[in-house]
Amino acid sequence: MKQRKPLQGVRVLELGNLVAAPFAGKLFSEFGAEVIKVEEPKNGDPLRNWRVMHQDTSVWWYVQSRNKKSITINMRVPEGQDIVKALIKEADVVIENFKPGTLERWRLGYDEMKSVNPSIILTRISGYGQTGPYKEKPGFGSVAEAIGGLRYLTGYPDRPPVRVGIAIGDMIAGLYAVIGTLMALRARDQDKDKQGQVVDVALYEAVFSLLEGILPEYDLTGQVRERTGTTLPGIAPSNTYKCADGKHVVIGGNGDRIFERLMKAIGREDMATDPAYLTNQGRADHVDLIDEAIEAWTMQHSLQEVQRILDEASVPVGPIFGIQDIVEDEHYQARDMLKEVTLPGGEKLLVPGIVPKLSHTPGDIEWNGPTLGAHNEEVYSTYLGLTDAELSRLKERGII
Repeated sequence: MKQRKPLQGVRVLELGNLVAAPFAGKLFSEFGAEVIKVEEPKNGDPLRNWRVMHQDTSVWWYVQSRNKKSITINMRVPEGQDIVKALIKEADVVIENFKPGTLERWRLGYDEMKSVNPSIILTRISGYGQTGPYKEKPGFGSVAEAIGGLRYLTGYPDRPPVRVGIAIGDMIAGLYAVIGTLMALRARDQDKDKQGQVVDVALYEAVFSLLEGILPEYDLTGQVRERTGTTLPGIAPSNTYKCADGKHVVIGGNGDRIFERLMKAIGREDMATDPAYLTNQGRADHVDLIDEAIEAWTMQHSLQEVQRILDEASVPVGPIFGIQDIVEDEHYQARDMLKEVTLPGGEKLLVPGIVPKLSHTPGDIEWNGPTLGAHNEEVYSTYLGLTDAELSRLKERGII
């Protein structure tokens, strides 16, 4: 018997494009929710055409939309809006990432949704949230990373801020969208009236929420945390060090006992027992001297030797992996994080595995991101009872 997934029975209507809402939809779909992705009839989600392509379809699309059902609706016209409302009656969750006010202009705001389904949960992702003076400004993840404070901290102090090499702001917001939706589902299921609610996720707030103690540090002392390159300010030692073979290694020796083990492993027992370095604050005050001692040692050993010695000493250590290193790594392989799928042309493709791992009801990949409108007939006939003739008429008019 096929194992039941934890979100089986939850139906999600995904109205968003590109990254944030679809990333959240991907997580729902991996763990059993029925995710029905609504796309524009002509071109669909722009992500279908981003970056590396396979037979006119982005390989990113195959990952981002796996396990989802694709249907097409023109939500800009009344007949298309009526179809969406009919689907909302059958849904538990609607997730979207349009500019605030867009759904309202399409007669698909929360008030309209709850009028047909009082239990509906509307999860909204936007640049600045649904309220406040910036709410109507267009917002992308890259801008949110800047406004949210992350870009200011990324890079070296003598150079302009840089971006992380992925759409991290969008995906952080997608994670919060999933968390918030699951909270709302639990609240609804515990409510005797089964009332839904709105989950409001702002990209900039998702980023801002990760800034550790930066706000209270500033408020208390006026201190502004700046870019520090490879170091972790106030936490020592934690840095990137060069090895004898020209490769780099990340070492985290910032626990009191870990620091002692690290110093003994590199032959610096004097520093391991020095009272000045017994606490993190003391080490932070002398971080340059400590880093110099560590790199003097790493420069005498290859990356492989550094890892072996520090692994034996139980000190957190690791290389800086590129994607080729990841593909070849035995731990990624053992954890099933490199999943092989088959493309429409029969080619094999590696895609990321499922996170997190659940012991009893794990997620899985059922199918790759579908072709545009692949599930029109299934969804419209099953949930709305439309006939083939009605589907043909809607298609001819560009509604679906």
